Amino acid sequence: MAEISAKLVKELREKTGAGMMDCKKALQETEGNIEKASEWLRKKGISSAEKKAGKVAAEGLVGQYIHIGGRIGVLVEVNCQTDFVARNEAFKALVQNIAMQIAASKVEYVKISDIPAAISDKEKEIEMGRDDLSGKPEAMKEKIVQGRIEKRLKEMCLLDQAYVKDQNITISELLAQNVAQLGENIQVRRFVRFELGEGIEKEETDFAAEVAAQMGVSVDVEEGVDTEASETEDASDEPKEEKKKESKKDGKKGKK
Repeated sequence: MAEISAKLVKELREKTGAGMMDCKKALQETEGNIEKASEWLRKKGISSAEKKAGKVAAEGLVGQYIHIGGRIGVLVEVNCQTDFVARNEAFKALVQNIAMQIAASKVEYVKISDIPAAISDKEKEIEMGRDDLSGKPEAMKEKIVQGRIEKRLKEMCLLDQAYVKDQNITISELLAQNVAQLGENIQVRRFVRFELGEGIEKEETDFAAEVAAQMGVSVDVEEGVDTEASETEDASDEPKEEKKKESKKDGKKGKK
């Protein structure tokens, strides 16, 4: 049996919210493998986050985060079971960190089960039509496409994102840690993310023409010719030609 350190037990407890002895037993059963130990606890129904998931969470906070410069803004509702926990500084910090996470990640849903079936079907249609799958057996294509779809759907969901302040855990695991610490069911219910100018068709600007306009110069875009300058040159050339003709006439008169 593998030697289980106190540090490993503490890590599993923070991740799952289960008791110290349960964590130690889970690690012993799985030879010190954290991931397998987490699964073992869930299967046994020991994880505190799993136990509290069914509890009604109707209290909580609506948090907000405005990114520097005011170009991105987030509103998020995070629920807990009691007003007492909602006023806890640790819970407030959690809500703020989740709002910042949403600002940093272009996520659209809280969890995979929130994604409409139509979107999943569309993703499958796109993946099945990829050129790199042509000629492969149907069973293999299905397996590859399923893996790609799962990856894509996770990219769209908040709970599956790596936590920006600790890339070793997901937002789902961050919530589990806070459930263990605060002793209540905690859920992210909904959020909205605003990005300045998002969805607006922006007018394409010809930078050269814009600069020229500010300088009072007309620019022929296709030829790259300064028409005002050209007209000036043409006008200045005309008197020179006439002067040449006059000088030739004067020369002839002098010879006579």
